[in-house]
Amino acid sequence: MSASLGKHLISIEDLGRAGIERILDRAESFVEVAGREIKKVPALRGRTVVNLFYEASTRTSSSFELAAKRLSADVVSVRSAGSSIDKGESLKDTVQTLSAYDPAAIVIRSPHVGAAQLVAGWTPASVINAGDGKHEHPTQALLDVFTLRRRIGDLEGTNIWIVGDVLHSRVARSNILALKRMGASVTVCGPPTLIPREIEALGCEATATLDRRHEADVVYVLRMQRERMHESYVPSLREYAQRYQITASRLRPGQLLMHPGPVNRGIELSADAIDSPQALIGEQVKAGVAVRMAVLYELLVGSPVLAAVA
Repeated sequence: MSASLGKHLISIEDLGRAGIERILDRAESFVEVAGREIKKVPALRGRTVVNLFYEASTRTSSSFELAAKRLSADVVSVRSAGSSIDKGESLKDTVQTLSAYDPAAIVIRSPHVGAAQLVAGWTPASVINAGDGKHEHPTQALLDVFTLRRRIGDLEGTNIWIVGDVLHSRVARSNILALKRMGASVTVCGPPTLIPREIEALGCEATATLDRRHEADVVYVLRMQRERMHESYVPSLREYAQRYQITASRLRPGQLLMHPGPVNRGIELSADAIDSPQALIGEQVKAGVAVRMAVLYELLVGSPVLAAVA
């Protein structure tokens, strides 16, 4: 896989291991910036970053906004509610309108698979996929790998279990790709109705029970994507919790716990697991700004690290 960068970050598939490591190394340097009294560097001074969010996402949108501001960029944030998008303006029209402001980058989150790829064809700006339907969420995967690397070092040979609603999760797909790139082995676990049939083609194992969970070094729990469910994929949330909820008692000593947030307390995670010293959830949130600063920097300033997107 090439380590050269085109203009965009649409998918983890566009990144080789060297590219991922370069972004993570860059993020390490930005962690130091966060500890300063003045938390800004002038890398993107005079340039504009547009955040275009068709879905609510407090963590991702605020993280990208803060990342761009810490790089001294001007930031324009557009939410679908209350905007011309709400009045029926098409995605293409919106992107072309925003492109008139000459943005250096457009960060887009959409409920539709492939939206980021389409936007990349409609604007001269660099495009960053902040989540497209149940396809991918590459910067979430990068911040998760960053968090793990800071805690345990090299991920080669690490055994990671991803538990829950894999079917509707863009985080799961991006994480499988990123973790495999870094040499980890990945097992997905959940109700058979929530495990895509083709998921093992990504190089992971699949299981329907938590019986072998003790084998995992890291248990990565997914949020139940209730807003994406239009049919009864599980008999009830109570039954789901009985079989798949990760509690402190279901974690063995030394296992690490992760979750992309926001957490449905009492469904996929118990309160005692969330508050456990084994949980890295707070560290994941903190990592988001530094990693997204690194992505913006490498796309707009740094030397090439990503493979070009067709």
